[in-house]
Amino acid sequence: MKQAIILFFTLFCFITSVFADEPQVLPAQTGFVQKVEYVDFVSGEDIQTKQVAEIKLLNGVTKGETIVIDNMLSGNPYYDINLKKGAKVILHVENDNGEIVYSIQDIKRSGVLLWLSLLFCGLLIYVGKQKGLYSLVSIILTCMLIYWVLSPMILFGINSVFATILICLFSTAVTLYLVGGFNKKSTSAVLGCILSLIFAGFLSFITVKIAHLTGLTNENSIFLYSAHPELNFVYITISMMILATLGAVMDVGMSIASTINEIHKVDRTKTVRELFVCGMNVGRDIIGTMANTLILVYIGGSLPLLLLASNIDFQKFINLNQVVTEISSALIGSIAIVICVPITAFVASELIKNIPDFSGLDN
Repeated sequence: MKQAIILFFTLFCFITSVFADEPQVLPAQTGFVQKVEYVDFVSGEDIQTKQVAEIKLLNGVTKGETIVIDNMLSGNPYYDINLKKGAKVILHVENDNGEIVYSIQDIKRSGVLLWLSLLFCGLLIYVGKQKGLYSLVSIILTCMLIYWVLSPMILFGINSVFATILICLFSTAVTLYLVGGFNKKSTSAVLGCILSLIFAGFLSFITVKIAHLTGLTNENSIFLYSAHPELNFVYITISMMILATLGAVMDVGMSIASTINEIHKVDRTKTVRELFVCGMNVGRDIIGTMANTLILVYIGGSLPLLLLASNIDFQKFINLNQVVTEISSALIGSIAIVICVPITAFVASELIKNIPDFSGLDN
């Protein structure tokens, strides 16, 4: 187990060193709003409003200095940043021919993420004990893989589907072996998850091609296209569908493999077929709740889009690129969960029943 973790970290550091780029922009700075004034001005034939904000810099080489920034207001709540005295803001910094220019990027909100993360980590470790700690480590490793390895690989020009499947393989193996131990149970779950993800990737590819999805579904993808028009956004959409499936498939795979393993430990006279049937019976109970969970996650994230449907003809709405992409992602994820049950049940019953225990380890 230790050797596997060391090997993983070695590969992780190597891939990171190859694909990670040095930052090419000045780092953002944090500021404290000391004073805000509203000023009306004439722009063409219209009267517009701006905020003149007095901001004290809280970090960087200019820490402690006070600057004045004009914050334009358009009347659109999506784009406007309404400043209030006492708020902390993130400042975008640019070097304009040797002159440092500041602009307001957004309100500083990372403090909320910090206490929510601490609450989650504390509860996970308190309730899960050692398994909870291992789970937390696996979550951190998965996030590191996606942010520091997968993203640079895609931007570097590597096929995003291949890169995503590779990262999913690493993430699945590390997560399940950390949580379940290096044994036949975890190996069965890993194999079941990987085969299910490959199937999900194949199904995603067919769906994207048949539905003529562009991959440009929201403002973020359009901004990305402006910055990197060379990227294949169809493949990025497929990668998105695979990644969205990963967590649920791992949950199902480990549940089925663990169930079959425990039944085998209690009654070693059961045949492969009987173990498979037991795994399928448990899997049928899992399918309903897990598929429902995945669908609700997508619905919750697309609630504004669903509300918009009341103002659009249904035929137009159901054929929108973004709508088809979201529904396809939810359905493909649910299909992967369903297909993971028989695959993992078959692999686990064969492996746990017929393969000798790993040397020096119990299953």
